[in-house]
Amino acid sequence: MNAVRPRYAFASDNTAGLCPEALAALSAVNASSVPSYGDDDETSAAKRRLAEVFETECDVFFVFNGTAANALALAALCERHHAILCHALAHIETDECGAPEFFTGGSKLLLVEGPDAKLRPAELEPVLHRGHGVHFPKIRALSLTQSTELGTIYTPEEVRALCDFAHARGLAVHVDGARFANAAAALRERGVTPADLTWKAGVDVLCFGGTKNGLLASEAVIFFNRDLAREFEYRVKQSGQLQSKLRFASAQWNAILRDDTWRRHGAHANRQARVLSDGLVALGLKLVTPTEANGVFVDLPPALVTALERRGWHFYRFVGEHGYRLMCSWATSDADVAEFLADARAAG
Repeated sequence: MNAVRPRYAFASDNTAGLCPEALAALSAVNASSVPSYGDDDETSAAKRRLAEVFETECDVFFVFNGTAANALALAALCERHHAILCHALAHIETDECGAPEFFTGGSKLLLVEGPDAKLRPAELEPVLHRGHGVHFPKIRALSLTQSTELGTIYTPEEVRALCDFAHARGLAVHVDGARFANAAAALRERGVTPADLTWKAGVDVLCFGGTKNGLLASEAVIFFNRDLAREFEYRVKQSGQLQSKLRFASAQWNAILRDDTWRRHGAHANRQARVLSDGLVALGLKLVTPTEANGVFVDLPPALVTALERRGWHFYRFVGEHGYRLMCSWATSDADVAEFLADARAAG
C-alpha cells in the first residue's frame, strides 16, 4: 500500500519556501565582505525603500520574527504598569507565549470581542472604564491586526476611526502586520496606498511581515511616530534580535520592495484564496468569515475533515467547533487549489 503524501499547502503561509527573489538576493549578497550590524549599503537601501513605499520618513528596524517584532514594539509603547487593548483573537494574545507581557515587563493585555476579529470604537469604550485608579493597569496602547486573524481587512476609514479614538485618549496605536502585504494588495484595487493604511490613518508603529511574504527570518518594525522609536536599537540588541550579518535580511527586503514584488506576492495569495473559497462555497460549504485576504475560514463537517486528512491534507481548526483555516501563500499553485477541491468533492 502506498503511503499518503503529506500536503501542507494550506496549513499555513509559513509552510511555503522562500520566494525566488529572496533566494536570489541571499546568494547575490554573499559575494563579498561588508560592514556588519547594519552598517552596510543593503540595509541603508532597504530602509530608504521602505520610506518610499510608505511615502514618509520613518525609523526602521529589522528583527528575526513576528513575535519579537510585536513584543518589542509594544515594549517601546508601554511600561510594566500599562495595559494594551487588543482583540480576543489577536496573535499577541493567542500565539506569542506571553512575549508582549515579558518584554513590556508586565503590561496587561485587555481582550475585546468584535465581529470578524475586528475592533470598533464602540467595543473599546466600555473597556476604558474598567477598574478604578491605581488599582487597575493604565491603558496605554491599542493593538490592531492587519489583516486579521480571521482573514478580514480593516479599511483606511476603520483604521482612522480607531486611531482617532485611541489618540484622543492618549493611547498609541500598534499594528501587527504579519499579513500586511495581503491587506495592502487587496485594498490596492480601491486605490488605497500603504500610507493610507498606516500613518495617514494615524498608526504609530507597524510590524511589517516579511516571513509570510516569502522572506527568511526577517520582519520590519516601522515607527511612523519617530519619537516612540527612541533607543529602540538597544531593545533590539538586548533581546538577541540584532543580526550581525544584517545585509542578508536587508537584501531580501530590497528584492521584494523593488518593482512592487511584495504586493504582487500578496495579490497572488489573495487570488488563490478567492478561487479556493468560491470552490468550497460551490460545494455547499459555509464560510465563517468573508474571504478578503489570503485566508479561507470555512465550516467543515467532521466526516469531510477526516476524509481530507486521510488524503494527506494538513490544516487547522481555528474558530468554533467546525471552523477551519486554509491559508494561501505566494507559492500556492493552481494545482494545489484544484487538488484540494477535487478531494473535497470526492469526499463529500
